[in-house]
Amino acid sequence: MPSPKTLSRRAFVRLALGGTAAALLQGCAPGATRLASPAATGSPAASPAVTRVLLRNENRPGFYVRYFRPFQAVDAGQWRLTVEGLVPQPLSLSLADIQALPTVSQVSRMKCVECWSAPARWEGFHLRSLLELAVPSEEARWLHFYCADGYYESLSLTGLMRDRVLFVHHMNDEILSEAYGAPLRLMVPYLYGYKSPKAIVRLVFAAEELVGYWPTVGPYTQEGTIKRGQDHPLDLGGSRPIPGGSEIVYPDGIESGTQ
Repeated sequence: MPSPKTLSRRAFVRLALGGTAAALLQGCAPGATRLASPAATGSPAASPAVTRVLLRNENRPGFYVRYFRPFQAVDAGQWRLTVEGLVPQPLSLSLADIQALPTVSQVSRMKCVECWSAPARWEGFHLRSLLELAVPSEEARWLHFYCADGYYESLSLTGLMRDRVLFVHHMNDEILSEAYGAPLRLMVPYLYGYKSPKAIVRLVFAAEELVGYWPTVGPYTQEGTIKRGQDHPLDLGGSRPIPGGSEIVYPDGIESGTQ
């Protein structure tokens, strides 16, 4: 049986539309990892022979690590991205499958609601590439995200279609590390970091918005718009005023000349 990476893009889309892609891809690894609901908390089952890192919040120099709660890192070899909801046929994609999608690279800064920010070079794919595979119905307006640590979020397809919004599998020219959301995370540079879910395992196309986790437990907006105020860039030090409402770009930061 040919590997999905050897299939032409057009052939792969035909398989997805015909419902064959999921079966073909599932033959490459055991069953898909999925969370049944926003309240679900399970993460991919660990192999008895493999001990995975327990991920937790850390103030690492240059870029802090933040998660909803401590959890065991995802086994990239067993990981599957389930795509379902308002689509003709559910998909189950491996890491190799998503890495085979057309690649986009950019330098952008993530702004945390805790008041710090940090830049990185992000590499991955645009939503339009996923839409070619999943082909959601016209009723689909939102994409719901479910993560290995039990975190969940929701963003509009309109917002996700913006040019500098990426599904990321590489960071700073290396494959995305466990600490920063492997195997797949989202990067939305014009919103607070809690709108960029990490360790994604399941995507659901839907007609209605799902209220994300943090707005249900704290004073956070569902929109996640960056507010006017002070920012503490970890790469530059000190505190700087920001106008809010848009992506943060500092002329003397690494974003300069690398957009």
